Amino acid sequence: MGGAAVQVARKMGLRTIAVDFSAKEMNAESVESFVTGAMLANYAFDAYKKQNGAKRVAEVDILLADSRMTLALRKVVDRALTVMAGVHIARDLVNIPAHDMSPERLAEAAQEIAKDSGGTIKVKIMERAECEKLGMGAYLAVAQGAERPPKFITLSYTSPRPAKKMVAVVGKGVTFDSGGLSLKPADGMMTMKCDMAGGAAVLGLFAILGKLRPRVNMKGYIAATENMPSGSAIRPGDIVRSMSGKTIEILNTDAEGRLTLADAMTFALRDKPDVMVDLATLTGACMVALGEEIAGLMSNDRALAKELLHSAKDASEKLWEMPLEERYKEQVHSDVADLRNIATTRYGGSLTAGLFLQEFVGETPWAHLDIAGPAFAERPMGVCLQKGATGYGVRTLWKWVEGMGK
Repeated sequence: MGGAAVQVARKMGLRTIAVDFSAKEMNAESVESFVTGAMLANYAFDAYKKQNGAKRVAEVDILLADSRMTLALRKVVDRALTVMAGVHIARDLVNIPAHDMSPERLAEAAQEIAKDSGGTIKVKIMERAECEKLGMGAYLAVAQGAERPPKFITLSYTSPRPAKKMVAVVGKGVTFDSGGLSLKPADGMMTMKCDMAGGAAVLGLFAILGKLRPRVNMKGYIAATENMPSGSAIRPGDIVRSMSGKTIEILNTDAEGRLTLADAMTFALRDKPDVMVDLATLTGACMVALGEEIAGLMSNDRALAKELLHSAKDASEKLWEMPLEERYKEQVHSDVADLRNIATTRYGGSLTAGLFLQEFVGETPWAHLDIAGPAFAERPMGVCLQKGATGYGVRTLWKWVEGMGK
């Protein structure tokens, strides 16, 4: 209803709308849903237009008959607005074209979020040399073909109140994916500015953490780089050594996201998280399986999978669990290295990618979200989401973290 109201108002050129929440059946959940839908639909990315497109709704008046409801629902509205501000940070970062959204710019965005957090969020940026000392051979193999230097971004949030859990979230941060020497066709490259949508979701989440400050300690990790073809690019057939010590045979340089994530997750294990979640626009195979609006979930922990599925439902983001089939593991084993970065078969590509990532999480409860489909809308998704970046994952992660904090 919130999304539909804003869409109609924008088409009519209206600047103000009002909603009557005075009926008894209207509760906090209804208000939160309306605000979320309205904010999703009111978003526009027009930074590169000489003249802005359709004017946004400037004001939404919420009418309440009972003054006793006002304070409680105002808190609900403020919280929803804060969450949506984080979603829109992620959308803006993904929508910025790759010539302006470099690894360096992504690192600057993390620093801006930390600066705006009032000291609750800390950021560390590691340069190539430090990553080399740590042995991040898989991540740097992807980065070696690009002229613009990689940036490994770590964000830390410490709850102002005692927290029982430390959570790690890892986001894929490939700011442009050409495919490397295994070059994508032209039409496959057109939306590849969105290949850092997982990293953008992590940044959107930390923007929320800095404002709402849940009772959970969190760390975020983004191995930011471009994947480009050049004389120094990684070649099919090369073998690299990951930070974990496992060697990886590179058979397709367009399967690069799992390489960056492998080292990012290995690095995250040094902080001994109680639980780890990664988000990545990882495989076209997941879109073949689930379409453009549904993300895939794979996890080594039943309780964690259920929590994330429940949180996604609460956030109205579509998520479907897929199996980590043990028998498929042999498909990512190499004859000449410990692992290969693509499977021995063309089938089940999202599953074998998940099994590859599982090799780098040890015994830590972990979940992988393949957001290749819903991270970027190539056509409108319902009444709330127009074409472009969606900010997928930010609301699901926030619902999960918020519940954990409670």
